[in-house]
Amino acid sequence: MPEPRLSNQIRLLRFLAGEMTQAELGQRVGLTRQTIAAIEAGKYSPSLESAFRIADALGKPLDEVFRWER
Repeated sequence: MPEPRLSNQIRLLRFLAGEMTQAELGQRVGLTRQTIAAIEAGKYSPSLESAFRIADALGKPLDEVFRWER
C-alpha cells in the first residue's frame, strides 16, 4: 500500500490567479521562492500556518489547495 502524502494544487491556482509567480506567492506568505517550489513539487510539507497563508493568498479554502491522499 502506498504511503499517504500531501498533494496540492498550488501551480494550477497560481496560474489561475493571474499567473502569479512562486516568488510573488512566497513574498505574500513570508516564504522563499525555493520553499514554495519545494512545497509545490511535493518535496516539502508546509507548516499548518503556512498552508493556511498559502490558501489565503490564493483566495481558496485550505481543502481546495491541499489534499491528504491515502
